Amino acid sequence: MPKPPSHVVATWRGGHAFDAGRPGGPAITIDGDAALGPSPVDALLIALAGCTGYDIVDILEKRRTPLRAMRIEVHGDRFDGVPGRITRIRLDYHLAGTGVDRTHAERAIELAVQKYCSVKESLDPAMPVEWTLTLEA
Repeated sequence: MPKPPSHVVATWRGGHAFDAGRPGGPAITIDGDAALGPSPVDALLIALAGCTGYDIVDILEKRRTPLRAMRIEVHGDRFDGVPGRITRIRLDYHLAGTGVDRTHAERAIELAVQKYCSVKESLDPAMPVEWTLTLEA
């Protein structure tokens, strides 16, 4: 069965800020000035981190090696012109959990980034998306 289309609404708050979310659901503030919330480009990078992180959690739980903690730092290089699009992304994953094996963690990240994350698959396929892994105690 196909997934239903996504539907969100962005309501202008003034200035460059919008409250956005699914109708009747929780909202986040997106602010082009990054004063009241993440900028639209930052929100895209946050969405990528959340999407891949979700998949990594699920993959490792299925391997019976659940995480205790995860931090994802996302770096997006920007084009120096108009529009200031993202030209390259690097995801730095910091994972911690009892029994989390480097090989299995790397495989989980690879699957999340290259196969399962719908946000990543919605980006320009020519844009480089790289990642690193740090296992923490």
